[in-house]
Amino acid sequence: MHRGCTLMEYRQLGRSGVRVSQLCLGTMNFGVSTDEAEAQRIIDVGIEGGINFIDTADVYARGVSEEMTGKALAANGHRDDIVLATKGVANMGKGPNDRGASRYHLTRAVESSLKRLQTDRIDLYYLHITDIDTPVEESFDTLDTLVKQGKILYVGTSKWPVPLVMEALWLSDKHGYPRIVAEQPAYNLSDRRVELELSWTALRYEIGLCPFGPLAGGVLSGIYRKGQPAPEGHKFKEVGQRDGHRRYTEESLDLVEKLIPLAEAKGVTLAEFSLAWLMQAPAVTSPICGPRTAEHVQSSLKACDVEITEEDRQAVDEAIAPGTNVTNYCTLYERMCRAVTKPEPLGPF
Repeated sequence: MHRGCTLMEYRQLGRSGVRVSQLCLGTMNFGVSTDEAEAQRIIDVGIEGGINFIDTADVYARGVSEEMTGKALAANGHRDDIVLATKGVANMGKGPNDRGASRYHLTRAVESSLKRLQTDRIDLYYLHITDIDTPVEESFDTLDTLVKQGKILYVGTSKWPVPLVMEALWLSDKHGYPRIVAEQPAYNLSDRRVELELSWTALRYEIGLCPFGPLAGGVLSGIYRKGQPAPEGHKFKEVGQRDGHRRYTEESLDLVEKLIPLAEAKGVTLAEFSLAWLMQAPAVTSPICGPRTAEHVQSSLKACDVEITEEDRQAVDEAIAPGTNVTNYCTLYERMCRAVTKPEPLGPF
């Protein structure tokens, strides 16, 4: 099977000594639109292509994604070759303590993830969403205990606004808590607002950005075209409006029409171009691709070989200016305000 990538690049993950592939394999679809057999194929193809970074979360399919990931790594024997990331905090049940970043919930969440993943440690543990009800000191003191117990190795955040990231860094310096090495924001060519503040903050404080949604739910793959019906089986036009996110817009389709000629000029697909652009953006360590099939992984791997030139960057900036957006993908502050007092959706949105 063609690996789809000539030479994988490995990058330092924030201010740490661990090195991760420039492309991260996301497992959000496992247990939803991807069955166990295909999940095994996806992970095997990804590893064969040089990926050593896999991302999951307890909330993905209510634990099924973690279970499938754990089984796949146990079956292929590559667990110790992989930097395995998972996440906690999101709503996992109906009880008042079945979510959040409290010591009570995080301790149980980590134990449950370890069992589902069939592993003795989580290499990178993200706080999945903001919880402004729980003091940051409590969350990071709990993470410190879990690190000392050897249950997690590195700590990250996901969808955290810069003020909270800075508070966590300050507390780490003050108390010796584990330092954030990675932040997982929404970032893609249709929503570049990360560049307004988070990107340069990450550069300055050596935090690796591992963006999710690099293809904007498929909009940046080119499967949705202006004036044309959505292909059979693709429902992002409806799903992308959930909770008022406006992730599928007429403006995003206009952007697609501007970007497709740039991709075609390089002899690649729009998906490969969009993913390559993000891989080579400042502060980005490893974008997360979320394949449904092994063929999707192979396409993503091809993006590792695409060189984005200065001319390409200028052309992209003309299509969508730095720091601007035509979708509402990046909702960091909205999530902070809602926090977990209003339970988050169980999916990735």
